[in-house]
Amino acid sequence: MTRYRRTYRNVDGQRIEGTWRHIFTQNMDTYFLTDLVIYADGAIDCGTGGLTDLDGLAEQLRRGRVTTTLEDGAQASAHHLAGWRFTEPRPAINAEMLLGEVADEIDRLNDRPDSTDRCLQAVTTYLADPTEDNRRTVRKRYLAIPEHLRVYALGDMDRKDAPLRILITELDEPLHGWPNGPVVTEQKRAEAVAYFREIAIETWDTRVPADGPEHPTQPTLTIPKAVYPRGWPDPPGVEVLQNDYPAAITVGANSYPSVTHAYWALSTPDPHWHDQIAAAPRGYDAGKLAEQAPRRAGWASARLAVMTILLRAKYTQHPQTAQTLLASGDARVIYVDFDSAYWSVGSERATTWIGRLLEVIRSELAAAEAGIPLPAIHGNGSSASPGTQGPTCEDGAPGPSGSP
Repeated sequence: MTRYRRTYRNVDGQRIEGTWRHIFTQNMDTYFLTDLVIYADGAIDCGTGGLTDLDGLAEQLRRGRVTTTLEDGAQASAHHLAGWRFTEPRPAINAEMLLGEVADEIDRLNDRPDSTDRCLQAVTTYLADPTEDNRRTVRKRYLAIPEHLRVYALGDMDRKDAPLRILITELDEPLHGWPNGPVVTEQKRAEAVAYFREIAIETWDTRVPADGPEHPTQPTLTIPKAVYPRGWPDPPGVEVLQNDYPAAITVGANSYPSVTHAYWALSTPDPHWHDQIAAAPRGYDAGKLAEQAPRRAGWASARLAVMTILLRAKYTQHPQTAQTLLASGDARVIYVDFDSAYWSVGSERATTWIGRLLEVIRSELAAAEAGIPLPAIHGNGSSASPGTQGPTCEDGAPGPSGSP
């Protein structure tokens, strides 16, 4: 819905997707225009202090702290913006409609079918098996759509939701929602079914692009930042996807204990510093040493390519680790590292490049498993398979071929 805008909050380093819309809260005799923020985990901030859930929002509506009822002549305020009095206010929704909208938004944030989708799924089931039980299921799910949104269920602004209302109405009864309207006959029912078979289903099918879904179908994969003073978990889980994880990679003539070691060693043109960083006991130590070393000219512009090739090296040289990444399917990858907003989700302005690169590498691995040929094109115009040696740096050190 266009009135909803995307946002998020961080919980223990994990990005929780959210969305928000305007609502009115009421305190004493004044209405306040504020934001209702809805998160994928079901948490809701309705502007009355702290987070609640759908039941909590229903309670706030019952008590009038959040309100869809506006009194003529009442004082209203938009914080730090304006104050006014209502003159003939016309609320667009009621409490039940708002709760239905919020429930739908939580479903959409989790890439689950919302109330409209569930109704259309029931129609598809009815068309395949037109029993009375299946028709009643359509009725139940149609009535579960927030009332003000039912007219948009079919995406047809000519017929609106009339075919649905015909389908859910008993024969020889007035059309649902129109007590004094036309009676539903066998012919009208047949016309509605024909509409669904010939027009609507084709329209619904086009909602999924030919090459696949537009949004992830798997839950978000979060790779948390963690320190293991007593050693890495055994057996490890998603920890193997951390750049610090001791999965040695070979880049050119050199070998590095982890992606992090390789990244920081390649960041300096000084051979002494390169070797010292590569020999650091942990990835954390490699990063600390690198802070003292000189940086290559143009490193900020080249680092993304370096990380890409290093990550590719890790996951092509360690098949079991690659399977852990592949097991995440099409999930969005969130990489947590509070030291870098460039690479991870450490701040609201983070660019989260490692998560995005892992999604690319995962796609390359999936393409390889599917037997789709994807030669890697290097800057010198040559092509090579993923994981092969890339170009060398100016000082003769191996060029980028993996990630930190």
